[in-house]
Amino acid sequence: MDLDIQCEEMSPSRWAELLATMKSCKTIRLDDCNLSSSNCEDLSSIINTNPSLTELKLNNNELGDKGVEYLCKGLLTPSCSLQKLWLQNCNLTSASCETLRSVLSAQPSLTELHVGDNRLGTNGVKVLCQGIMNPSCKLQKLQLEYCELTADIVEALNAALQSKPTLKELSLSNNTLGDTAIKQLCQGLMEASCNLELLHLENCGITSDSCMEISAVLRNKSSLMDLSVGDNKIGDSGLALLCQGMMHPSCKIQKLWLWDCDLTSASCKDLSTLISTKETLTEISLIDNNLRDSGMEMLCQALKDPRSKLQELWLRECGLTTACCKAVSSALSTNKHLKVLHIGENKLRDAGVELLCEGLMHPNCNIQSLWLGNCDLTARCCATLATAMVTKQCLTELDLSCNPLEDAGIRKILEALRKPSCNLQQLILYDILWSAEVDDELKAMEESKPELKIVS
Repeated sequence: MDLDIQCEEMSPSRWAELLATMKSCKTIRLDDCNLSSSNCEDLSSIINTNPSLTELKLNNNELGDKGVEYLCKGLLTPSCSLQKLWLQNCNLTSASCETLRSVLSAQPSLTELHVGDNRLGTNGVKVLCQGIMNPSCKLQKLQLEYCELTADIVEALNAALQSKPTLKELSLSNNTLGDTAIKQLCQGLMEASCNLELLHLENCGITSDSCMEISAVLRNKSSLMDLSVGDNKIGDSGLALLCQGMMHPSCKIQKLWLWDCDLTSASCKDLSTLISTKETLTEISLIDNNLRDSGMEMLCQALKDPRSKLQELWLRECGLTTACCKAVSSALSTNKHLKVLHIGENKLRDAGVELLCEGLMHPNCNIQSLWLGNCDLTARCCATLATAMVTKQCLTELDLSCNPLEDAGIRKILEALRKPSCNLQQLILYDILWSAEVDDELKAMEESKPELKIVS
C-alpha cells in the first residue's frame, strides 16, 4: 500500500490517523505538508517497525537537522529496509551530513539519497562522501542540486566515484563549480571503476573551456547515457566539441539536455549530424537557444534520416516562425519514432500550425504529445487542430496555453473531444479567456470523459 499526500496541513488528529496507515505502507510521500522535527520522531518509529517501507519522500518540509537526527535513528535499526530517501528543501545544514554519513555507512539497503535545495555546503557533502566510500554503502543515486557547493568538493566526489562502482546517477546542478572543477571531475569520471549513467551539471558555470574534457568522457565512458549541461554558456564552439565525443562509436548517449546554452543556428549542423546518425539518442532539449528557422530546417532534415531514432524533441523559445513549419511538417510525415514535440513559445501562428497538422495527420507520424503554448494561435487554426485530434488516435496530450483562442476556438476543440475517435487524455489550456458558458461545457466534457484531464 502507498500513502501519497501533498500540500496538506497536518492537524494532530489527521496525523494520528495517518500514522496508523503508515504501519503497513511500502511508500510514504508527504511533500509540502508542513511537517517538523516532532513528526520525524513518529516517522522514525514507523521506519523501525515497518520492514516493508522502501520509499520515504518528505520534500519541502521544515524538518531541520533535528528532524533528520530523529529519522536516522530509525534508519539505523536492523529492521529498516528503506531504499529511497527524499529530503529536498527541508532546511538542512552541514550538521545533518554527519548523521546521514552514519546511515550511508551502515545501511546497505539505501540506494537513493535526494538532499538538494539544502545548505549542506562543501564541508557537509565531504562528510557525506566519507559515508559513500564505506564498503557497506550501496548508493546508486545521489542528488545534490542547490547545495551551495564550490570547486573544493570535486576531490571528495572523485574519491567517492572511484570507490563506488554502484553509483549510477549524480546530479550537481545549480552549484558554483566552474570550468576548473569540471575538468577535475572529468578526470574522476574517466576512471575504470566509475560506472556513472546519469550526470546533471545544469547551471554550474561551464563554458566551452571545459567541453573538451566532457567530450573525452562521452567518448570513453560508454556507461554514460544521460547528460544535462543546460543553463551553461558553452556556445556553438563548446557544442561542437561535445558532438565530437558523442559521435564516437563507444558513446551510448540517450538523453541530452542543452537548454539555454547560447547556441545559434551554427550549432544545428553538428546537432543534425548527431540526430541523424546516433541511433542511441532518443531525447534532446534545445529550449531557449536562438536556433531560428534556418537551424530548425537543418534539424528537420536530420529527423527525416532513416537512422534517426529520436523520440522527444524540445524546442520551446527557439526563435522559430511560420517559415520553418513546412520543414517540420515534412519531418513529422517521415519520422515514425518521434513521440513528443515541444515547440511552444515560438511565433508559428495559425498558418504554421495548419502546416504542422498536415504532417501530424500523415500515417507515418506517431506523435503522442504536442506542445503549442504561446504560439500566437487564434480560433482560425482550431478547426484544423480539431481534425488532427480526431484523426490522430495516438495523440494523447495537447498544450494550447497562452493563445487567444476565445470561445470559438475552444468550441472547435470541444467538438473534436466529443468524437469517439479522439483519444486525448490531457488538454492544457492555461491563460486562455473564455465565457462562463464555455467553462460549463469544459466541465461537462471532463465529467462525460473520465479519462480526460483538462488543465486550466
